[in-house]
Amino acid sequence: MSLFLSKLLPIFFYPLGLSSLLIAIALVNLLWKSRLSRNASPAKTSFTLFKKNRISSILLAIVLIILLFSSNEIFSKFLVRSLEWRYLPNGELPQAEAIVVLGGGTRPRISPRPWYEVNEAGDRILYGSWLYKQGKAPLLVVTGGRADWYSEGGNPESEDMAAIAEAMGVPASAIIQESQSFNTRDNAVNTKHILDQRGINKVLLVTSALHMPRSMEIFRKVGLEVIPAPTDFLAVNNENSKGFAIVLDLLPSAEALKNTTNAIKEYIGLFIYQLAGWA
Repeated sequence: MSLFLSKLLPIFFYPLGLSSLLIAIALVNLLWKSRLSRNASPAKTSFTLFKKNRISSILLAIVLIILLFSSNEIFSKFLVRSLEWRYLPNGELPQAEAIVVLGGGTRPRISPRPWYEVNEAGDRILYGSWLYKQGKAPLLVVTGGRADWYSEGGNPESEDMAAIAEAMGVPASAIIQESQSFNTRDNAVNTKHILDQRGINKVLLVTSALHMPRSMEIFRKVGLEVIPAPTDFLAVNNENSKGFAIVLDLLPSAEALKNTTNAIKEYIGLFIYQLAGWA
């Protein structure tokens, strides 16, 4: 139940969820207070509705502002950079005792998929495997379970990542699976337990750059010596819109809305984890 609530409640703080909630409140308010004549023209009815229902008008105006801001590229990139660029790579990564790759980047092998698949965050396991092949650590720890009721269900995500890592040339003997976690806090606690049994404390942490600030705080909190190895960057250095491109960046974009939502998700997660003493 706690996992379900942790997925459900934050939705109403995200741009789309918050906008939907405000629209619903505005519509209920309109229906509740409407006392218009049945014989009024549609244009007059619409005008009178908004004139008599200022609360609904204000709520709808707020919704428009939320959607316009959260779905334009300029605001989205600003918010994304504020998280992603906290742990920018500074030269070559040092050696570590293990490479820890966080889940969230794969899709299970469910028909009609012929094999395991990666999503936007699939760079995590690709980069982690590449770091192993570069000799950065002798072990690759892949983390993540998968709740049966959430999304598509299926096998633990750690199994997906292990299979992909092996396909990239990482030997099975060098892969350790942590398959019981359902959030970043679980990742850290369970990984710490596994590594303690092997006397390991210094790790390279691989996750999406957007997710790295929260992950670093949590893994440090459990007592691991963590070196950030971010990947899956959404904001890069050469983005410099000019002329008509600036106008296009201001227009609503589903991709920008998605990135804004993910950034807000990270800020909310970091805030809640800090309140709980986990970060």
